[in-house]
Amino acid sequence: MNASDTTLVELERRAKARHDGPAYGHDALVVCDRLVRIFSADGVEVQALQGLDMLVREGELMALVGASGSGKSTLMNILAGLDVPSAGAATVGGMNLLTMTAKDRLRYRREVVGFIWQQTARNLLPFLTGAQNVGLPMQLRGRSGARTRGKRSDELLAMLDVAECRDRLPHQMSGGQQQRVAIAVALSNSPSLLLADEPTGELDSASAEQVFTSFRRANEELGTTVMIVTHDQAVAEEVERTIGIRDGRTASEVLRRTQVGTDGRATTSAHEFVTLDRAGRLQLPASYSAALGMRDRAMLELEADHIKVRPDHGTVAGDGT
Repeated sequence: MNASDTTLVELERRAKARHDGPAYGHDALVVCDRLVRIFSADGVEVQALQGLDMLVREGELMALVGASGSGKSTLMNILAGLDVPSAGAATVGGMNLLTMTAKDRLRYRREVVGFIWQQTARNLLPFLTGAQNVGLPMQLRGRSGARTRGKRSDELLAMLDVAECRDRLPHQMSGGQQQRVAIAVALSNSPSLLLADEPTGELDSASAEQVFTSFRRANEELGTTVMIVTHDQAVAEEVERTIGIRDGRTASEVLRRTQVGTDGRATTSAHEFVTLDRAGRLQLPASYSAALGMRDRAMLELEADHIKVRPDHGTVAGDGT
């Protein structure tokens, strides 16, 4: 056995050890495993999610980005308990979103997850004040008295800097205030996961910054895991982890780390990675493939610590293409 064979044997041994290890996502709050969502209309099937894999750990503040039609909003609706996956597995806090009964799904939406829509007016009941809107989910849950609900509402509104909206109706609030009150509503029952679909899409830059500050406070002060779907690059660059979705699968991740130097100054570095899914697939950036004229297939070479990916231009012996 030569050195090259020894290296390959060692790599196979490590791969087997990883395969025999803990279950996929055993330490994650959100687990999506080969998640599929198929929509049918007029006899035509559209796969919005095509075997998507994703893990989100408790306490993360992260963003989902992708082109229109990439599947990110479909994913958010599934995680919010508003839609049901067609196949695969999706769990949040150990609750299986594929096999939930209607009763379980209602409990899940009330207790485990909070959701914020892009449309500011959609998040609040127009005939209730800010405090009444925040108190309503607690009342529906049936586990809090009026005094407890009032105290909790006041605390959340104050934490998000909208205490002045306590006795205002939604039409008496600005768009940014409405969204921050909506965050308080979503947090009222102390959810494990807070989801927001383009929450700053209708706001000016100053209001958007205030809304994002509210998400950060919820994450840091309450320990709530926060996932934000956004097209706003400023928001995406403020989180430690950004997941890019393309064609119904996770395609890339950007991880940001902040370090404090010896001079006391903080610097943030960002590194982009291609996502490797559970089936061993990865999506090469379109610009990379185009630069090398790569299409249809690629040549792979396994090295001791990396894999070479080369375009195939019909140079293999015996290939008549």
